[in-house]
This record gives sequence, structure tokens and C-alpha cells, in this order.
Amino acid sequence: MLRFLKHATLVCIAFWAFNSHAAYPEKPIKLVIGFPAGGPLDQHARLITDKLQGILGQPVIVDYKPGAGGSLGAEAVAKSTADGYTIMLANTGVMVINGALYSKLSYNTLKDFTPLARTAMQPLALLVNNDVPAKTLKEFTDYSRKNPGKVNYGSAGNGGISHLVPEMFKSATGLFMVHIPYRGSAPAFTDLIGGQVQFMAESIPQAASYHKQGKVRALAVTSKERNPALPDVPTAIESGLKGFEVVGFYGFLAPAGTPKEVVAKLSDAFKQVLANPEVRNRMVSQGADPAFLGSDDFTQFLAAEIPRWAAAVKVSGAKLD
Repeated sequence: MLRFLKHATLVCIAFWAFNSHAAYPEKPIKLVIGFPAGGPLDQHARLITDKLQGILGQPVIVDYKPGAGGSLGAEAVAKSTADGYTIMLANTGVMVINGALYSKLSYNTLKDFTPLARTAMQPLALLVNNDVPAKTLKEFTDYSRKNPGKVNYGSAGNGGISHLVPEMFKSATGLFMVHIPYRGSAPAFTDLIGGQVQFMAESIPQAASYHKQGKVRALAVTSKERNPALPDVPTAIESGLKGFEVVGFYGFLAPAGTPKEVVAKLSDAFKQVLANPEVRNRMVSQGADPAFLGSDDFTQFLAAEIPRWAAAVKVSGAKLD
């Protein structure tokens, strides 16, 4: 009789657990962003959550926790209850760069989180100012080789993607360029246009705008295929840099240990959002390429990207505390 009661109790617990997950979500979901409101990540969040809450049937409330390159927000989510009611939207830096960049990081992407979905890829453009006598990436490479020490590149700051992509470019070409870090992309662009720096890698929206205005010259994009915003600009691969595909990305994660049923439901919801033509068109207009990966594929993608960006951080010498 006792054995029967124990068995019945276990069955009831399993039944309750299954049904509680099946009913998910039963209350609002908190979406943490480790950066201030108004930036590109916030734009992406607003675009996605507008449709996501309609699919899930619950509000998705954005909670900003800026600081330490997104690390403070990530730490808060990693320590949250793994029930699917606290999730995170993160960028390349938070997911795959910070681990190599910060000597004391409070989270490990693959150990402390369950990836839910990759939602977008963000290619960059390789830019020069108008005084540089190069119309193609090959011409720029040749010019830099013949003029060692005369080419500097600007970035939005140490350890960011606009710093590391030029470092990857240097490694791929064997060029010598001096890094000039700025506090944000706006002052870096000002000096690129003014000729204080000669080269820069920047996300497509800003790059395309300045290129079309004739203020800078886009030589190549870092994606595998050409970008609709710069249709006449070849890829780095087309320009002779074999295998040079380097893009930023956005993705959603939950705390490690989140129930599989909840992960599957959230991942499927993101897939539905990304299938919406309106969302896809607006995403492209924001400079991001819709690029859905489900939980398992996104996990594998992150596992491959982490060592790649760690190598770029090591070569750059960048370190933050």
C-alpha cells in the first residue's frame, strides 16, 4: 500500500509539473537588456516583443540593467529563477566577447544560460575616408602595405565589435594598422570623415547612410552575401578575403535549467515572430538580417563563435576589469 501511495504521489507530481509547463506562460514575462533604453538592442527588442506577446498571450516587459558591457544584466538573468519568466536579449559582446574581454566575469554563456533563439545577424561595412586613394578592398590592402604606419583605424571603444573586426581583418591580411579607440561610434565617425583615422568597421545602417551621402567610402561588407542597404558594395569574400565572414548577432537566452517544454514554447514563438513579413522588413530597415536559429542550433552556433572571438580579443590585447 505504501509503495502504491509513493507511486501515486510521483505520478501526481509529474502530472502537475507537465501541466504547469504546458500552461506557460500564466503571467507577464520580464525581458532584461543590459544596455540603456533607446539603443539598437532596445529597437530590436521592441520590434520582436510587439508580436511575441500576441503569440504568447502575455505582456513582455522590458527591464533595462545597463553596465559593464551588458554584463550586469546578464548576471541578473543568470541568477534568476529558471521558469521562463525572466529572459534576456543579448548581443555579440554579451554572449561571446565578454568572456575573453573581462578578467572577472560573473557568468559563463554556455553554462549559465539556455539559448532560446538567435533572431538577427548584423554585418558590418569596412570603410575608408575619402582621402584614401582606394576604391576597392584590394587597393586598400595594397595601399596599406606600401604605407606602413600611415593607416589608423577608429572604433567605438576597446573590446567592442568595431575594434575586433579590424583586428580580424589585420590578421587575415597581415596589415599593420594602429587602433584609435573612441567613446562611441559618433566621435569615431567624425574623425573618419575628417581624416584623423583612415579606416573603420561599423554596422550597416550608419555606414550605409554616410556612404550614400559621400562622406566615407564603403569598400566591402563582412557578411557572406551582399547587403540590401549597400547592394553595389561587394563582400570581403568577393574582394579576395577567402572565408572572411564576420557578423554581429542578437539572441534571446534564459537561465540554465529552464524546463525543456518552456524552452521549446519560447523558441517556437520566436520562430513565428521571425516568419512575419512585417517584422522581417522592419528588421532589415534597422540594419539587421533576420536569421532565426532554434535552441539547439543556437547553442551550437555560440559554442563555435566563442573561441573565434576569444582569439580576436587575444590578438587585440584588449582587457577590461
